[in-house]
Amino acid sequence: MNQGIKTVVYPVTNLAQAKATFQALLGVEPIADSPYYVGFKIGDQDIGLDPNGHKAGTTAYYSVDDIKQSLQSLLDAGAQIEQEIKNVGGGKLIASVKDADGNIIGLSQDS
Repeated sequence: MNQGIKTVVYPVTNLAQAKATFQALLGVEPIADSPYYVGFKIGDQDIGLDPNGHKAGTTAYYSVDDIKQSLQSLLDAGAQIEQEIKNVGGGKLIASVKDADGNIIGLSQDS
């Protein structure tokens, strides 16, 4: 089952500057703060800053119950793999595809 967009990740080039900007915007401290990812939580929405991610723009991650099935459904519909299923820690799995127009669609699954 698809639970909608719960995570949005922004690719950034200057993590410290992006962190300050998003702290000002969101009015909260990050819940994850490392050299490879800074994450904020507002209600049930996760906002991430990724200095090592792709540079194609913001990725919205749809929260799904079965990432393998959801990924296969997108590939069957003509999407192309952008990021294979990857465990990013804490049991969270992510993957992403590009649609026919080059838009990136992210998937995430919590174990």
